[in-house]
Amino acid sequence: MVWVNGEQQQQLAVNDRAVQFGDGCFTTARVQAGKVQWLPAHLLRLQQATERLLIDSVDWRALEQEMVAAAAQQDDGVLKVIISRGSGGRGYSAAGCHAPTRIVSLSAYPAHYPQLRSKGVKLALSPVRLGCNPQLAGIKHLNRLEQVLIRTHLEQTDADEALVLDTAGRLVECCAANVFWRTGGQVFTPLLTQAGVNGIMRQHIMALLAERGYACQQVAVEMAALEHADEVLICNALMPVLSVYQIEGWHYASRQLFDLISPYC
Repeated sequence: MVWVNGEQQQQLAVNDRAVQFGDGCFTTARVQAGKVQWLPAHLLRLQQATERLLIDSVDWRALEQEMVAAAAQQDDGVLKVIISRGSGGRGYSAAGCHAPTRIVSLSAYPAHYPQLRSKGVKLALSPVRLGCNPQLAGIKHLNRLEQVLIRTHLEQTDADEALVLDTAGRLVECCAANVFWRTGGQVFTPLLTQAGVNGIMRQHIMALLAERGYACQQVAVEMAALEHADEVLICNALMPVLSVYQIEGWHYASRQLFDLISPYC
């Protein structure tokens, strides 16, 4: 089911800037018992992204009501929200765009996530590198061609997810998840000032770790940092956290950190 500006429909104007330029942002939320999980955090993410993209005049009250109403129609599912700058302007110019488009869609919850939570996941290093762009790093904008290519390559392997580096060779994230790793009593996650998405579950886990006495360091490192890790985790708002048992030829058996935080994710 899809709603555009509060109306259930499948059509979008061909001159909408989401179609023309990928001019907008999105978030994907878990629906449980007919309610949007982490609703305030998802709204804040969208607000921060539209500020960065200089998209104004979003009707946030209407959007929140639309998200709540859509979630109420399904007990367990996935709610995706897209905000486009709307229609208008000439060429790349956004002049005249004063009515952002709100797109809300509801779909089934991925059936494979419960199984992956039990057995863990295998990661493969992606040949696709993320471009470095500090102006867009951290937000979930609509320009996702890199992720499309990453996923296409991933589907040619037997791995569950892809580990992704940036063009400078630094560890960033997975195709659709953030990464954490533990070495002894220290926990690390990639620094996302140049590329990547600062996910809602990533932020939540960092707060959880701080509450439980772990110093989580955001670091700019190469993939080799994972070779001697005791444990690797990946997360997003849907999974919400999964243990990694293999990355290429490296294997991980510990679930100490996973067992600590998974009940609270």
